[in-house]
Amino acid sequence: MNYTQEVEKMCLVAKGPHNGPSPIPEEGKWVKAYQIGDISGLSHGVGWCAPQQGACKLTLNVKEGIVEEALVETLGCTGMTHSAAMASEILPGKTLLECLNTDLVCDAINVAMREIFLQFVYGRTQSAFSEDGLSIGAGLEDLGKGLRSQIGTMYSTNLKGARYMEMAEGYVTRMALDANDQVIGYEFVNLGRMMEDIRRGSAAQDALEQNTGSYGRFDDAVKYIDPREE
Repeated sequence: MNYTQEVEKMCLVAKGPHNGPSPIPEEGKWVKAYQIGDISGLSHGVGWCAPQQGACKLTLNVKEGIVEEALVETLGCTGMTHSAAMASEILPGKTLLECLNTDLVCDAINVAMREIFLQFVYGRTQSAFSEDGLSIGAGLEDLGKGLRSQIGTMYSTNLKGARYMEMAEGYVTRMALDANDQVIGYEFVNLGRMMEDIRRGSAAQDALEQNTGSYGRFDDAVKYIDPREE
C-alpha cells in the first residue's frame, strides 16, 4: 500500500475501541455483518427502466449470502419478459454481491436488484424477525393458487370512464353497471386455476365455467358490458 509523503510525515494518533458494524435483524437474530456471507433473508425490490416504460418486482431468498430462490415479475414491456427469463437463470447460486454486479440485461431488473440489495444490507427484509427465515419456495406464495402474478390492469378516459381489465381475482370478462351507469361489480375468470384444471384433464369449457366468478353486486346490474369491446 502506498502513502503520500504528507501522510508518512504524520504522527500516529491511536484509535479508540472498535465496535464493528451495528447489528441488523436477520431471520430472528441480530447479526453484525462483516462480509456478504453474513447476510440472509427474503425480501423484495422494485425497479424501473430509464424511460419508465416498464417495471420489475424482484423477490430473492438469500441464505448465508447465496441466492437460493428468485422470483422475477415484470410489467409493461414485452422485451423485459425475456430479460426476466435470463435473470431467473443468472441469479440463483450467486452471492448477493455477485448479483449486484451482474448485468441482468434489463434496466428495470438491474434497478430492482439495487433496491433489494439495500433491503438486505440494512436489515429491512420481510423475514428479518422470522426465526430461521423462510423456506426455499416461499417466493411462490406471492403468486397464490395458479401461480400467476397478482396483476391489476385498468384503463379509463375522461369521455367514456373506466374499464376494468384484470383484478387480483382474475381476467375481467364483464363489468356490471347500475341505472346510473356506475360500476357495481364485475365478472372474472381465474386463469391460473382454469389452466391447472385443463392440465389435469378438464375440458376447456368446463374449466372456464368452474373458474368464473363475480364480485360486488354483479347480479343486481341493469347492464353488463365487455370492458374490451364496449
